[in-house]
Amino acid sequence: MAPATAAPAAPIALSDAALSAREIAAACANLDELRAALGRFDACPLKRTATTTVIGDGNPHATIVLVGEAPGAEEDRRGLPFVGPAGQLLDRMLGSIGLDRTKVYITNVLPWRPPGNRTPTADEIATCQPFVERQIELIAPKILILVGGISAKALLNTGEGITRLRGRWFDYHRPGLATPTPTIAVFHPAYLLRQSAAKREAWRDLLDIEAHIHRILA
Repeated sequence: MAPATAAPAAPIALSDAALSAREIAAACANLDELRAALGRFDACPLKRTATTTVIGDGNPHATIVLVGEAPGAEEDRRGLPFVGPAGQLLDRMLGSIGLDRTKVYITNVLPWRPPGNRTPTADEIATCQPFVERQIELIAPKILILVGGISAKALLNTGEGITRLRGRWFDYHRPGLATPTPTIAVFHPAYLLRQSAAKREAWRDLLDIEAHIHRILA
């Protein structure tokens, strides 16, 4: 079956901060430079209210990259993505198909926690998105897993919600990638902690990811 095509989202006008972020991220030749650039980048107001900048965790040479939404309180405190209750569930989900943080790289669309874990604005996402896109280009994974609706809508450039996007495979295109990356959207583990009935669908998605791993990475 051919990869699905998401319904495109309505374009938004990019702010000066978002345009600046694009230029800065594009100039980074490796992850160390990207981390340093994010450390200097002050154009996103979220940085002023966050405790730490949360960039990535796991294996920077991994063939599988997971992209979540934004740090929560525990992630903001520790400076690592997915280390709170949702992260613990994510670790168990990965473990069920033979993966752990030595075999994947985990990051978020936003490196700074929105106050009170509120939903980030479109402008905040647009400002932060170039940095996660550049991480993906630099790592060049064979499989991309988008964890939650915010990351799925942003990176697939679609207005569709996670309930329509999850369980479908897409081709993720970026200028810095030699070939499109097979990409799947899944429910965020924080959602699964609130809606246990969705775990059955999440398990089917994990089995599908496992099958793709064997097919693509064998």
